[in-house]
Amino acid sequence: MRIRKKKWAQPELDACRYFIKEPKSYFGKWKEFFNNDNDIELEVGCGKCSFVAQKALQNPDKNFIAVDIKSDMLGVGRRNIEKLFDENKKQVKNIALVAFNVENIEQLVSKEDNIKQMYINFCNPWPREKHKKRRLTHTTKLSKYRTFLNDGAQIHFKTDNDELFEESLEYFKESGFEIFYKTYDLHNSDVKDNIVTEHETMFSNEGIKIKHLKALMV
Repeated sequence: MRIRKKKWAQPELDACRYFIKEPKSYFGKWKEFFNNDNDIELEVGCGKCSFVAQKALQNPDKNFIAVDIKSDMLGVGRRNIEKLFDENKKQVKNIALVAFNVENIEQLVSKEDNIKQMYINFCNPWPREKHKKRRLTHTTKLSKYRTFLNDGAQIHFKTDNDELFEESLEYFKESGFEIFYKTYDLHNSDVKDNIVTEHETMFSNEGIKIKHLKALMV
């Protein structure tokens, strides 16, 4: 997703307690940042943080690392998180915002961090053949995720793009993940705990069905 430069974003992030300025320093030690032993979950390509904000608010007994390469996007995300938590009279205690390139995600978290669940929501479909390796679900990325996920960890993936979903099903199988749930119409499925994001609402209003899968690290 493209976003215009926001001069206020970086200063606001720098003043934010849960924006991590040196994220590599927590490699293998993310529990030290959160200062508890609660389960840690990870969202890559978190965008404007509407998903992680709702997820963290609903699950105060879990910790969430939200990663995006664009600080301008994370600046918007921080405001969205603060707004939601303020409306519910809660303090943000279980989110870490990280500006980081997913291409190097294996340098950010390790198996010692014991990530229980990972989320990929509406990532860029990169439809041109020469760009497909950039997909966050491509085998090249899944091989990186395997370096820090332990057996039993889950990856949850949502998209509006039919081709991306079909090819991602193959990527997961080729990479040794076990797909234990899939639906081609999430909003008419038996999934009860779905968090609807801004993109999801937009696509659904256009009549586009949301595709969803859950894969297990084995």
